[in-house]
Amino acid sequence: MSATAHPTATPGSTPATAPLRFAGGWTLSFVPLVVFLAGCVTYFVVFKAFDLSALAMAAFVGLLAGSVACRENPRYWDAAVRGISSPASVTIVLILFVIGMYSELVKTSGVAGGFAWLAETLGITGAGFTVFTFLAVCTVAVSTGSSIGTMFTAFPVFFAAGPAVGAEPAVLAGAIVSGAIFGDNLAPVSDTTIISASTQSFRTRPGTADVGGVVRSRAPYALVAAAFSTVVFALLGGAADGAARAPELAGAGAPRGLWMLLPVVAVLVVAVRTRDIFRAVAVGLVLGTLTALAAGLISPAQVLSVSEGAPAGYLVTGTTAVLGTVALVIGVFGVMGVLVEAGVLDRLTSALRSGRLGRTPAGAEVAIAVGSTVTTVLFGGVNSASMIAFGPVADEIGGRAGLHPYRRSNVLDCFAMGLGCVVPFLSAFLFIGATLVEGNGAPVSAGALFAGTVYPLALTAVMAVCVLTGWGRRFEAAGGAAVKQRPVA
Repeated sequence: MSATAHPTATPGSTPATAPLRFAGGWTLSFVPLVVFLAGCVTYFVVFKAFDLSALAMAAFVGLLAGSVACRENPRYWDAAVRGISSPASVTIVLILFVIGMYSELVKTSGVAGGFAWLAETLGITGAGFTVFTFLAVCTVAVSTGSSIGTMFTAFPVFFAAGPAVGAEPAVLAGAIVSGAIFGDNLAPVSDTTIISASTQSFRTRPGTADVGGVVRSRAPYALVAAAFSTVVFALLGGAADGAARAPELAGAGAPRGLWMLLPVVAVLVVAVRTRDIFRAVAVGLVLGTLTALAAGLISPAQVLSVSEGAPAGYLVTGTTAVLGTVALVIGVFGVMGVLVEAGVLDRLTSALRSGRLGRTPAGAEVAIAVGSTVTTVLFGGVNSASMIAFGPVADEIGGRAGLHPYRRSNVLDCFAMGLGCVVPFLSAFLFIGATLVEGNGAPVSAGALFAGTVYPLALTAVMAVCVLTGWGRRFEAAGGAAVKQRPVA
């Protein structure tokens, strides 16, 4: 399957036959989704545990619970299978496995350590260190495409040393979380970028939004928000006493890690130029492996080997690292397949279309923005899951308004990566950030961490301006072309 041309991405299409019948009416078709959301709240809010495999379990339990209420059990499971086997689901799973290997290579080769060495060499302190950390974490996150993985890598390297060089702890922690979210928002190898693109289908030609085109069109919004965040970190990132004590970055990294920026740049260039994510990752894997071996960052055994009878190497660990996300994709697309077969998607889009919001392109964008934000909050800030669930709805709403798939993808993704993913006491990002802070220095409260996490807040403001003013709004013309004026039907 080409990465530049996919069939329609909607998980299951509106059935020609009557909708699925449930014992207590069509509203019981929400049982799988309600059970899944309850699982999200339970794990992130109650247990404070971040595990995508557990969320996948909640989705599958939800499917089982929904089947009990359905009067047409065989058709119910057929609907779930159609959702799971939809082109969007299969495409996302395939890309995740390929990208998992590349992401693991970049993490294993120690690019974060290269930035730590650079900060030590330049003698950066105070607010300058906070700004440097934000930019470095942005680069690492774009390189790996993993916000959570980047946070686990960056906190031990940068936060542990920050207070010692005069950085404000809460703002520094927020800069790390912000940089991780920036990478997730813009990286062509990010699962959220892939999901936001693959759930938005063209109306005038076959296929879904290509990742390279989405990244190119999204860059202005992300970069404006990042520039504003940089200014804020420069103003507020220094400790109140201005003290810069003995640096503690010595030994935290080595300059050789910076060599891995070569394959990172290659992946970005190939992804944007060819709009083919598979080709970009293949180039990154080959060039990255050769670079890491030549620079002595990894040994041949770290590529592929057997250790104590078990497979080892980044190719293996990269594949296994995405299994939880893959299971989550399968579970959520199964739930969406049931909702589509039950006619819920049609009811929702019809209600929005007949209401005031559905009458204009701006109104459609407002509906997508609100829906994406609320869904992300309900999903505990896990924006990959929220976009899988709300992506088909955004596709229908925006498609009916004539919005280009790139625009739909950007509104969906940027609001999911904005305020919705950092709501205090509900956000997986803030929970993980606070946990990592405790393990690497002075504790920072969730409220203080939220205030320091500037990028998602700035991104929300930037996108709100885009929706209200129409900045960057494009419509789909013949052949999938993006035009400023909506074509006359």
